[in-house]
Amino acid sequence: MPENPINGLTVTMHAPKLQALCVDIDGARVAGDASHVHLADLLVAMALFGVVSAAVFTMLEQGLRVYTLGASRAESQQSGRIALERLAGEIRTAGLGPRPSMFAAISVAEPTHIVLQRDLDGDGVIAGNGETITWRLTEKTLRRDAGAGAQPIIDGVRSLAFAYLDASGEPVRAPDEIRTVVITLVTEAAWDLADRSVVTTFATRVRLRNR
Repeated sequence: MPENPINGLTVTMHAPKLQALCVDIDGARVAGDASHVHLADLLVAMALFGVVSAAVFTMLEQGLRVYTLGASRAESQQSGRIALERLAGEIRTAGLGPRPSMFAAISVAEPTHIVLQRDLDGDGVIAGNGETITWRLTEKTLRRDAGAGAQPIIDGVRSLAFAYLDASGEPVRAPDEIRTVVITLVTEAAWDLADRSVVTTFATRVRLRNR
């Protein structure tokens, strides 16, 4: 170490230590280097990682299935409720017109098929678009035809049933005697799910206002 006298004082100069640019972790000379990794340790680590990954993926799959099932049931219930409200509203206004006695409010009354009539233009003739409305169940699709073809309303319908009552509440078959229609709609999840055992049943009674 060189010594430089400055104003009678002795100053000792120390050379800076040089740090290694790289550290060898595999060399055997330094005891603090990383330990060697054996094949058995690697296989055990991979096996543990596989078990944990399988458990995580199983939980994710179950969660996704539950979410899909719940979303499908919610959509089925909402669609069925909207379709029932629309069908009930049109049955309620069947026979609408300035001269309702000149035509039948319900021209076809079948267990899964109903045809409604309304005189919208007031000419006494049921011929225009929207004056004849047909509701029917085709396979699992509820369809409505108001003159522009049978349009699908909802899918996933397991069953649709109409019951017809007269003014005293007794079952009737003649369309002219119908005063109340009982609707029963059963829907299921429309998505392709393995479990279709859960269904939703909607039921209501509709009184014809114009009869």
